[in-house]
Amino acid sequence: MEQGKDIAMGGNEHYYTEKPTSGLKERQFRYRIKNAELSLISVSGVFAFENRVDRASELLIKAFRPSGRSVLDLGCGYGAVGLFIKALYGEQLVCLSDINERAVEYSMLNASNNRLDVKVVKSDLFSSLSGICFDDIVTNPPFAAGKKVLAELVEQAYEHLNPNGALWMVAYHNKGGSSLKKIMQERFSNAEDVVKSGGIRVYKSVRLPGG
Repeated sequence: MEQGKDIAMGGNEHYYTEKPTSGLKERQFRYRIKNAELSLISVSGVFAFENRVDRASELLIKAFRPSGRSVLDLGCGYGAVGLFIKALYGEQLVCLSDINERAVEYSMLNASNNRLDVKVVKSDLFSSLSGICFDDIVTNPPFAAGKKVLAELVEQAYEHLNPNGALWMVAYHNKGGSSLKKIMQERFSNAEDVVKSGGIRVYKSVRLPGG
């Protein structure tokens, strides 16, 4: 892994901001997960602004197993989760989405730099994905957005999954994750802890046929 490289100074704002106003600051690094190594740029105003893939996202990537052939990385940030899934499972049709315009820009840049063929769209939850369903939806959700937004995310994700498709969410169990799992259980009638590591959980719910 290379040392991060700071380009300019930036300010603090929520990473689910649609139009970040913070000064542009980049960190360039290489990162390996399983048998895939990517060259990535994280950026200020976009989750997660570090010189490595954040722990929760890395755990989600490692835990993920395709349910079919199409994947949505919802709230993709600079693209780490979706791009690693594409690198690890090249046959997958991968879409990345985020409300944050800077996230969309850098997800496209990171995809291009790593020659990964994915689709990147600007979308407030599923606003730009109407009528499209996926076999898997993966997300490291924005807890700062509040429980109401998270409940809406789970509800809309259910409607955008194919039968037997799965919603994968990662969270710190004692920092909102347990309530998130309850929301998933209520909507899907199932929710399991796929992985537990250092207080982080990867939760998975499957849209059952006929549900």
